[in-house]
Amino acid sequence: MTRAGGRDRGPTDAGDLDEPEDALADDVEPDADDEPAAAAGRRGRRSRLDSLYEGNGGLDIVGRSKTWYAVFGALIVVCLLSMILRGFNFSIDFEGGTSVQFPARGATGVAEVSQVQEVFDQSVGRPAETVQAAGAGDSATVLIKSDRLSQAEVVALREALFNRFQPLDAAGAPDPNAVSDSAVSASWGGEITRQALIALVVFLVLVSVYLAFYFERRMAFAAMVALANDIIITAGVYSLVGFEVSPATVIGLLTILGFSLYDTVVVFDKVRENTRGLQGLTRRTYAEAANLAVNQTLMRSLNTSLIAALPLIGLFVIGVVLLGVGVLGDLALVQLVGTIVGAASSVLLATPIVVDLAMRDRVWVQQAQRVAARRAKNTRRTDDPARAAGESTDVLDSRAVAAAAGAPRGGVTSGSGAGAAAAPRPGARPAGKSGRPSGKRRR
Repeated sequence: MTRAGGRDRGPTDAGDLDEPEDALADDVEPDADDEPAAAAGRRGRRSRLDSLYEGNGGLDIVGRSKTWYAVFGALIVVCLLSMILRGFNFSIDFEGGTSVQFPARGATGVAEVSQVQEVFDQSVGRPAETVQAAGAGDSATVLIKSDRLSQAEVVALREALFNRFQPLDAAGAPDPNAVSDSAVSASWGGEITRQALIALVVFLVLVSVYLAFYFERRMAFAAMVALANDIIITAGVYSLVGFEVSPATVIGLLTILGFSLYDTVVVFDKVRENTRGLQGLTRRTYAEAANLAVNQTLMRSLNTSLIAALPLIGLFVIGVVLLGVGVLGDLALVQLVGTIVGAASSVLLATPIVVDLAMRDRVWVQQAQRVAARRAKNTRRTDDPARAAGESTDVLDSRAVAAAAGAPRGGVTSGSGAGAAAAPRPGARPAGKSGRPSGKRRR
């Protein structure tokens, strides 16, 4: 026997316990006649950019996974072929050579890069690998790097540079010793490469363990695939363009790994949030929830990448075009390419891989089948107006409803009468005595 002022919790409230958000959200559907007009009004008032900023762009990124796989696969094939057939343009730090340095300010004026290149060609008989100016004012210097020169070639080059520019020493007087030379061993670049590879392996192992522990194993695998994609494409661009690979390039390559993983983790965190508890619900599939997560984080990824790319573009233009400093160009190019490729792979590659791996799990396959069955059932009931008017279109777990209502699993008690046959719609709140179940509660 219930209290007079209380409310008897019947099947209505059991439905709330079963699917508190998804079932109620699906039950409240707009009228079929009003939906086209409302949709047309929304389209007239809002642009696609507004929808993207609000995370409702509706871009089917996960559904086009085969397209993204084909695009990234083609890029990887081209980059691998270039690295195998064409190779890289390694600097003297990796291959060994001779480095010559002298103050840019001399008795005849300030040495220009083009003038230094001309002197080198005339004295040695071949062009230098790189000629760059560094510093400003009285501390400005000119650095020449070339393949290994013989002792005679070094002596001839130093004399030609002094006769042409007459660089000044610390006292401000022309001094032949102001032109210095040094031999660069290839072992130094090899040591840097070895240390970089060790750091890369340790970094990948630690990141994989963290992602597998914090997220899921399939997300860790997808992140590593996207990271490998970023490294191969960035290295392939260097091979295709022919830019010199220097220690600054290696440093820049290690730098972009962190940015690429950061963008991927942001997307994965939203995927995990959208799919939490989804196995017991029938509102959307895992693929749809993951695609929604990508749409919700798309503008954040684009804005982050754009803000990171703008200073890199400025660094590349100033360092290469205006100043002619090769180190700045090497560092800016590798980070610029890595930023663009990393943002693309985190959105277009990593999440589709996670979805494909998840759909190999029987749990998510069965959940997708339940979603399809519910939608088909709702479609059939919508197409039949008479049936839709007389029956609820909700798909609830009858066992959970019965258990929450206190009724046996076999069905409603025989004493429930006509009130049980026309049960209130799940989500609707009883109002007064007429809204209460007509059957008596079991004592």
